[in-house]
Amino acid sequence: MDFHGLDLNLLAALDALMSERNVTRAAARVGVSQPAMSAALSRLRKVFGDQLFIRSANGLLPTQRARDLAEPVSQALRQIEAAVVSKPEFVASEVSLTLTLGLSDYPAHVLLPTLLQALGKQAPGVSLSVHAFTGRDLAVDLLDAGTIDAAIGVPPTQQESRILTKTILTDEFVTLVRRDHPTARHGMNMKAFLALPHVLVSPEGDRHGHVDQALARLGKQRTLALTLPHMFAAPSVVAQTNMTTTVLKRVALNSPARRKLVLFPPPVALPTVAYDLIWHRRNDTHPAQQWFRELIAAVAASL
Repeated sequence: MDFHGLDLNLLAALDALMSERNVTRAAARVGVSQPAMSAALSRLRKVFGDQLFIRSANGLLPTQRARDLAEPVSQALRQIEAAVVSKPEFVASEVSLTLTLGLSDYPAHVLLPTLLQALGKQAPGVSLSVHAFTGRDLAVDLLDAGTIDAAIGVPPTQQESRILTKTILTDEFVTLVRRDHPTARHGMNMKAFLALPHVLVSPEGDRHGHVDQALARLGKQRTLALTLPHMFAAPSVVAQTNMTTTVLKRVALNSPARRKLVLFPPPVALPTVAYDLIWHRRNDTHPAQQWFRELIAAVAASL
């Protein structure tokens, strides 16, 4: 393949197609007509000897060759842009834009309200669009597709060079019973723990969580009475039943049922849980998104 004379606009088209997964939106992104973008895609296919994008009901699906090209092309374009374009200073209080944030259940309840307060004070012209996700690796898909600017969730299972992460929140587990339950008076030991029916929180629908793994290492097993996909529903269930649940401490403290509950350290050793700020490398140096990530990290540090 001869790179001499390669039109830089073709690489910009490839970057736009990778982000938008749609010819019309990609054309609007780079300021050309839809036929011009279609022609660019045809030229890209000839240059790289690959289909690059396959049409589907969900838009353009990138081939593996397109995925391999996406990150180095995006990085190269950002470097060129930084070198030749003089960008005005970013002033949060003066901008008007919409930022998109992917959130799992925990940060949506624990961090989002305080983040919105900070946005209102520092950048009243910035609006926030939130996308929910459950599976920990779905954040990567949303970032790859350009659907979100950043995400907050448990770290992805696979480390990818194009995906950057920073731990901003950690939490520990607590075990809950309702305040007028006999266990609340007598204390939570292993015998009492195993005698109670348990609520398991599992966004993915598994029936084997951190507690079950820890108990299995001790040759013990608990009785599961209920599996829930939403962690913030569990304290309210426990407050009105004879069940117990083991959840992250901030989940219990932020529950409307907090006053009806007693919190105990779990009678089995459990790991702390980390929540990461996650973003795509192509957005790493963007002034607005750098500011947004710094604000998120500062809000998380204040909790």
